[in-house]
Amino acid sequence: MAHLWQKLTSLPFLRTEATDSDLGGHNSSGSADLLLDPRTAEHLEHLTGRPCNRRMIYRTALTHRSVLHDHTTDDAKPDSNQRLEFLGDAVLDLLISEYLFKQFPSSDEGHLSSNRSKIVNRKSLAGFALELKLGEHLIVGESADKHKIRTSESALADAFESLVGAIYLDQGLAGAERFIMSHVISKVDLKKIVDEEYNYKSRLIEFTQSRQLPPPLYTVTSEEGAEHEKTFTIEVSCSGIVLGRGVAPRKKDAEQIAAREAMAILETTNPFNTDPAP
Repeated sequence: MAHLWQKLTSLPFLRTEATDSDLGGHNSSGSADLLLDPRTAEHLEHLTGRPCNRRMIYRTALTHRSVLHDHTTDDAKPDSNQRLEFLGDAVLDLLISEYLFKQFPSSDEGHLSSNRSKIVNRKSLAGFALELKLGEHLIVGESADKHKIRTSESALADAFESLVGAIYLDQGLAGAERFIMSHVISKVDLKKIVDEEYNYKSRLIEFTQSRQLPPPLYTVTSEEGAEHEKTFTIEVSCSGIVLGRGVAPRKKDAEQIAAREAMAILETTNPFNTDPAP
């Protein structure tokens, strides 16, 4: 992972030592201290546990795009947080992916991806931003509805991702990781997320019961390998219709995979032509 990140950060737009002008900005870093509200700087330093050394970057991270709409002079346009949002999204995905990869060594790509999407989505990111009171520190255009923007799910999610990008540029990957561990991972109930993800058998039972269908039937169709390293293939069916198939070292896991496949089919196509009971 470290070697991969070293290669990535060799790219100009990802270098931690990049200058403020790499953001597309035109303001000098010398004026940045005057442009970042002292209360905002204090708040950010409290959140990150480190000084805000490159304040122009943090100001940009909190600048909503509505500021650009109010710019009517010949002066260089200020920067919004859209570019930093792009960078922060990539950093967030990398660190959350690495964490899940290490925490759940038996999970396949589909499970890891699904669990990540439950942590990193617009609603959850907006919730993190709201808890961190980022909305109160957003820089919003004068003509915009400030109250609406400061509580907007989209604006808050963008601000959170942008802040991650700013922290990465200012403090490096280690700083971004500290922030995410403190304000994302520690706030998420991973056990609940994983339990919900793996509980496909319950969802399949609920589906059949709500439509007055027979309960799902799980059948072992093959067993391969030595006694201590068997692989089970299990099919799940209902009313004689095979809905899914799972292969795993444990029967329980194979059943869950089969049920997951079944639910993926049933959520798009219902071969029973039945509706839920009223």
